Amino acid sequence: MEAYVLLISGRVQGVGFRWFAEREAQARDVCGYARNLADGRVEVLAQADAETLRSFFETLYRGPRASRVEDIQKMAVEVDEALPRFHVRF
Repeated sequence: MEAYVLLISGRVQGVGFRWFAEREAQARDVCGYARNLADGRVEVLAQADAETLRSFFETLYRGPRASRVEDIQKMAVEVDEALPRFHVRF
């Protein structure tokens, strides 16, 4: 099990990016959340096995149709066994 915080920049707010991330994460049994940041980025906390996360991250790089991902910063964080099913945070 691995966990990462991603800071995703580009055209990622107002284009359904968080809902896209939620749908893709739930399809893969990824735990965590997606939320908008005040600086225009989206923060994603994702936790799953390494192969599942690799697939999820590749999908996030593509994003939904209206988005344009310019950069993703990825930072490893401590695994939290109590982390809930992936959801959108407000």
